Amino acid sequence: MAFSDAERRAMARALELAARGPRSRNPQVGAVILSPHGDVLAEGWHRGAGTAHAEVDALSHLPEGGARGATAVVTLEPCNHTGRTGPCAEALIAAGVARVVYAVTDPGVISGGGARRLRDAGVDAEGGLMAEEGDALVGPWITATRLGRPHVTVKWAQSLDGRAAAADGTSQWITGGEARADVHRRRAEADAIVIGTGTLLADDPQLTARLDGALAPAQPVPVVIGTRPVPPHAAVRSHPAVAETGEPLAYATRDLAAVLADLRERGLHRVFVEGGPTLASAFLRAGLADRVLAYVAPVLLGGPRTALDDIGVETIGAARRLVVESMVPLGADVLFEARLHEGDS
Repeated sequence: MAFSDAERRAMARALELAARGPRSRNPQVGAVILSPHGDVLAEGWHRGAGTAHAEVDALSHLPEGGARGATAVVTLEPCNHTGRTGPCAEALIAAGVARVVYAVTDPGVISGGGARRLRDAGVDAEGGLMAEEGDALVGPWITATRLGRPHVTVKWAQSLDGRAAAADGTSQWITGGEARADVHRRRAEADAIVIGTGTLLADDPQLTARLDGALAPAQPVPVVIGTRPVPPHAAVRSHPAVAETGEPLAYATRDLAAVLADLRERGLHRVFVEGGPTLASAFLRAGLADRVLAYVAPVLLGGPRTALDDIGVETIGAARRLVVESMVPLGADVLFEARLHEGDS
């Protein structure tokens, strides 16, 4: 695949534009229109359900015929269906665009296929430019589209010998400040942060995301799973995302699939599970985890309080194999970032 320098610059800009859009049921998408000489003619991004898609938003800034012979650089393959708005592939064809470059293929059964439609109309369509960066932006939405549930990251902190707490239950702090700061950064990237009622009652967390000591501009919605009620004065009731009602999303159930289905319906595609060994193990046991973040501290605790309990592995042949994507030193600690093998989640 051959991409010009102008197209690479335009894709980097399109990714910046995409991040301006809201996290919702729809993906965050950005678009840049380039002249045949590589100059930027127009920019656009998707501002939420029911509004113009990024490509159409960019085209709207051009006069009639202004995109003829141009190249459209888009973070996601142009859609091929009519919903609240028309198909972007058709809009690009009608505008006379000669070439379309995109980062990530749309996996939707209904919305996908835009590149094929473009090619059938004689438009050069090529994907894969900055695919890794594009996937980081829309990967959770793709998971929701493909699996019918949000993208789930399960996080825990543990000692070197695999314990989440000392024998008396104390666990603050196994890891150091750099690891905790990394957790807050990842909370800020999530749409929802999930704990169980056991963790809620034991630790009374607020579940906010803080960056450099201040509340992050974007806050994950706090979610509590379990049959015990949220206490009237629980810290989570003062979370900024539920400040108006004082009510976190609470699910008095052990049906994790049903919880995820409801979260997806609410447009929450990035779910961060931070609820202790019982809840982490339940998500893994149910095959509802996509990524694992294990923060490992160079301390030994011994005792019974392991970081995970039963995840449904009865023999070594049934072990849940992970693909470790990175091992990141964080002060004295190490973060193992891994994904589940396809078919294990």
